[in-house]
Amino acid sequence: MNRSLQRRVAIRFLQLPLITGVLLFPAAGTLRWWQGWLFIGVYFLGTLALTVYLAVADPKLLERRMNAGPGAEKEKSQKIIMVAAMMSFALTLVLPAIDHRLGWSHATGGVVILGNLLILLGLLGVAWVFRENTFGASTIQVTEGQKVISTGPYAIVRHPMYSAALVMLSGIPLALGSWWGLLTVITNVAVLAWRLLEEERFLLRNLAGYSDYAQRVPHRLFPFVW
Repeated sequence: MNRSLQRRVAIRFLQLPLITGVLLFPAAGTLRWWQGWLFIGVYFLGTLALTVYLAVADPKLLERRMNAGPGAEKEKSQKIIMVAAMMSFALTLVLPAIDHRLGWSHATGGVVILGNLLILLGLLGVAWVFRENTFGASTIQVTEGQKVISTGPYAIVRHPMYSAALVMLSGIPLALGSWWGLLTVITNVAVLAWRLLEEERFLLRNLAGYSDYAQRVPHRLFPFVW
């Protein structure tokens, strides 16, 4: 990993707990919220482990993954989708924090543990995707030499990274002790479905063999459902 990429990764990891904390604790109205601190620790360490894995196993993919966000997208529709995705993720943190502040939910410690396990499971799913697909950039693109991947999780659904992300996102409200936060599953599914449909249109036009692959693997996000 070159020094420029090292600096970008380091800055990203300095920002991650700060941004997460800013979204969580002001909305919760307190710093005395063990579920919030535990979530930040699990999310940070899980993401760090995934990044270290990429740095060792596939640094070129790590570099592609660092080029993310609305500004990295070329199509206007994708810029809009990425803004919507950022807003949905923020809501996934803020709504449980408001829930904690107002005392709407009374989730047990077991629910909190289950939520954190789902976060780690989602990150493991993303690692599995990275292991199978070195072309998994954060932006919608087709790079030189790219081919259709149909092994591993791609033999189950066409967009396994989004499936894994949804597992992680669904675990966040539970990790924060919030039942009401599960309402954000609706917005997260909507944004991910919007994103993957746009991505499929692009891949059908630009990636050789994707049409045949789509016929062999009929389900996009949920196995045996859609």
